[in-house]
Amino acid sequence: MNRVWSFARAHGLDALVLIAAGASALEAAFRSDPARDPDTSTWFAAPAIALLVLPLLARRRFPFAAPASVWLLAASLSFADGRLVTYSPIAFIAGFVAAFLIGNVRDAAQARIGLGLVVAAAAIVVSNDPTHDTGDFAFTPLLFAISWLAGFAMRGRAEQVEAAELRAIQAERERETAARIAVAEERARIARELHDIVAHAVSVMVLQVGAVRHGLATVDPESREALARVERTGRTALAEMRRLLGAMRDGEEVALGPQPGLSDLEPLLDQVGDAGLPVELHIDGDPRPLPEALDLTAYRIVQEGLTNALKHAHASRAEVTVRYRSGELDIEIRDDGRGATPGRGNGHGLLGVRERVKVYGGEMTAGAGSEAGFVLRTRLPLERYGE
Repeated sequence: MNRVWSFARAHGLDALVLIAAGASALEAAFRSDPARDPDTSTWFAAPAIALLVLPLLARRRFPFAAPASVWLLAASLSFADGRLVTYSPIAFIAGFVAAFLIGNVRDAAQARIGLGLVVAAAAIVVSNDPTHDTGDFAFTPLLFAISWLAGFAMRGRAEQVEAAELRAIQAERERETAARIAVAEERARIARELHDIVAHAVSVMVLQVGAVRHGLATVDPESREALARVERTGRTALAEMRRLLGAMRDGEEVALGPQPGLSDLEPLLDQVGDAGLPVELHIDGDPRPLPEALDLTAYRIVQEGLTNALKHAHASRAEVTVRYRSGELDIEIRDDGRGATPGRGNGHGLLGVRERVKVYGGEMTAGAGSEAGFVLRTRLPLERYGE
């Protein structure tokens, strides 16, 4: 049924045009009213009246010329036979359709020129009809002008709809671009933070290897040489990593203090409270040391969740729950604000949270709470760290 409907929408008018052309030709061929029948012979009248309708088949390729041809042919045929055009009601309907299509063309200047053509051609047809009345000179062109006006109004409406669709598409593209930029920036930030942590770990390893090498007795030269090679390799890797960090920062100042972790949540919650959002912290399970990078990620998740609640939720309070489970760390940030609204759930900050969780193979959900407000939940697996 969908295919039939699509075919009917695409080619229905074409089929009607062909049927109308055939019907009008048969009507002219089997004329039966001498008082109103065309004066010309059947061999001229039948194909001529059919030809009057057929230009409408080319309306897609020639949106102005095709319907205009209907009116030019009508005016021309009226000079050959004044009754021919007014004889068939199908020709009258074709004139209405042609007037509508002329008003509906995209080019407003062409549409206005077409209005003049429609009115002039209708007046010529009326003038050449031997049975016309005086009122027909005003009434008939007015009818076709109304059909043109309907097409012109539809054109304006279609342009508004198309402009709205283009604006929506452009806005969607801008949102997608902004989201991609936000994700790229967050990934770069994550990489910088991880490189800082790894660089610090490599520095410690190099220092420890150097200390062990100097502490070895001189009677074990092979072990000392092996440790020296490890130390040189570590220092080379550290130098390359610092060079990479410098390129990634691109003028950004290096953070001199230690990276924050879950042990620094209390000062963060105090800052959010001072900004107008009281926060309760709940710890479920026994807190234990986490790898530095994972600890930083957990802190950033809480930080972004509270920032999101503070900026978008208009909440009066929030809760942060950190659950230390066997093999995973669960974090939940809940507020009593407006819940899922435009600007929440797909914001750039939450995109950053999603990227951080993805780095560790975790899971994230964000949306309206069961009762009210907004809930951000994340799960970070700890199995790879032996937890």
